[in-house]
Amino acid sequence: MRSLFAVIAGGLVGTALRLGADVLVPIEWATFVVNVAGAFVLGLLVAKLWPRVPDWMRAGLGAGLLGSFTTFSAVAVIAVEGPLWQAALYVVVSVVFGLAAAFLGLWLGRRPAAPIDPVNE
Repeated sequence: MRSLFAVIAGGLVGTALRLGADVLVPIEWATFVVNVAGAFVLGLLVAKLWPRVPDWMRAGLGAGLLGSFTTFSAVAVIAVEGPLWQAALYVVVSVVFGLAAAFLGLWLGRRPAAPIDPVNE
């Protein structure tokens, strides 16, 4: 039950953030930027938080927050609105950049934190 409420709460926040992105950025670019950013953040969270947080928090952040923030359906609609070559290019670029962002997030998340040097702070 806790996971369900976490997904609902995360979904509310993710949807609001997505609406904000759509208002601030033209729709084609908002979808691309949101999906790439979401892939990066999910990669980072999986590497940094997933091993240490409970299932309900993973559900709330992953399926809830990032699931509602990013969207494949918007990619599909944008892709089919133009010529076939443009649709194919948009989908390929979205997938390539999304995968690159996810790998970058995982890589950064798995790097050990630099120790704080109180002498030079």
